[in-house]
Amino acid sequence: MRTPRTPRTPRTPRLARWGLVITLSLLTASGARGQAAQPATKAQPQLAPQQSAPAGFREEFLLKFDGSMEKVIALAEALPAEKYAWRPTTDVMPLARVYAHIARFNYEYPSRDMGIAAPAGILSDTLERVTEKAQVVALLRRSADHVRQAVRRMPEAELGRMTSHYGRQVPKWAVMFTMIAHMNDHMGQSIAYARTAGVVPPWSR
Repeated sequence: MRTPRTPRTPRTPRLARWGLVITLSLLTASGARGQAAQPATKAQPQLAPQQSAPAGFREEFLLKFDGSMEKVIALAEALPAEKYAWRPTTDVMPLARVYAHIARFNYEYPSRDMGIAAPAGILSDTLERVTEKAQVVALLRRSADHVRQAVRRMPEAELGRMTSHYGRQVPKWAVMFTMIAHMNDHMGQSIAYARTAGVVPPWSR
């Protein structure tokens, strides 16, 4: 007499088993991709306490500054005194104020953004009231000397210290670029005035 066999548990068809394996693999890979896709949390960049000026910066700055300043003063001297109160149209600055404005910011940028005080007796907000040719030319010369001395004497560590400049954090040496750009902008303005008045800039003759 045969012993009855114990019923076996029904086996999962082979195809179904492979389907389950593949499904689990896909879910695992998808989860891994989802984790990888999560943006990494980045630390907020910290402003450097200072950014050293490039090697040779002072000499290069002074070369460009002197080149522009010499042209400004040469043209200021070439224009006749009676033209200093003149302006091409009523909605622009008179010539004297254009030059006094350049001088004003030669003092104001170092003072406001670099911590270099103007010499005693210099009040930058009153400089644009100077109107006489001799006074304006002298003011340009003194402001240029102030910039040169400030650049030569400022310690290297102080040049690289960060400062606020028109709402941006920049090293103090970067403010000097603005001084040259500002001067060149208004030198172009004074050239237009001079040409309109029939005066050719000395370096173009």
